[in-house]
Amino acid sequence: MVSNQTTSERDMRLHDATHLGPVTLAVSDLHPSVNFYRDVLGLNVLDESPGRTTMGAGSTPILHLQELPGARRQPDHSTGLYHVAILVPSRPDLGRVLLNLARTQYPVGGFADHLVSEAIYLSDPDGNGIEIYRDRPRSEWRWNGTQVAMASDPIDLEAIVATVEDQSAPFEGMPEGTVVGHMHLRVGDIPKAEAFYRNVIGFDVVAKMPSAAFVSAGGYHHHLGMNIWHSRNAPPPPADSVGLREWVIVLPDNDTRDKLIARLNKANVAYEERDSALLVDDPWSNRMRFVTE
Repeated sequence: MVSNQTTSERDMRLHDATHLGPVTLAVSDLHPSVNFYRDVLGLNVLDESPGRTTMGAGSTPILHLQELPGARRQPDHSTGLYHVAILVPSRPDLGRVLLNLARTQYPVGGFADHLVSEAIYLSDPDGNGIEIYRDRPRSEWRWNGTQVAMASDPIDLEAIVATVEDQSAPFEGMPEGTVVGHMHLRVGDIPKAEAFYRNVIGFDVVAKMPSAAFVSAGGYHHHLGMNIWHSRNAPPPPADSVGLREWVIVLPDNDTRDKLIARLNKANVAYEERDSALLVDDPWSNRMRFVTE
């Protein structure tokens, strides 16, 4: 990635070491949701309390599942969650997930080779969108200046599965090193979303099209995707819907946090400081929780 940013411009951007933390999803019934994330995707239960379960890989939290009994599905024409993208460390790890999906016969929504990554798409029992993916090495990503080349090409499933040495071995779940790689949100307007996440939050725009935009920190292919495919000028989902409650962005230091607060104040964007975290809603009520590492 080529960057000609001045020191002043870099000060307006999130630190290169910024990354994502766990995501909180509302679900209608914890029991089938926990079964799905454990038995199908291979996450393990890290913590349980009444109405809430934390699922992770190894000791790393990935999802906080929050039960909202009787919650309805997210309306088709609404902003909010498009998918949570879980990044596994290697291509064989993705192959093991593919094999377990075949064994459990869980329905899959699609597959794609994005040039920078290979991805599987599916939904949890409440229709919350999930992507499981592995990154290609950064040395293989192609950049045109500050814009990364991405696509949605057919995927070579056989080649992915072939990287698994023992294809008959029991699925042992997602390994340590699995993390939330990126988020993808439904928004109501792409120029407005791009301006908010670039000028206020401080991400770099790394790919764009009329109906979608992708932003990141540190030259990643994207920490956040945004689209209007089902949500142009749409309202947020009703409060009694399943879906996204908040997603965590991890800042490396207090200096990055202070610069973010300065941008929020300059743009007159409301925020709340709670439990050492900074809570910020985007223009469509998608909530971010900023924490400092």
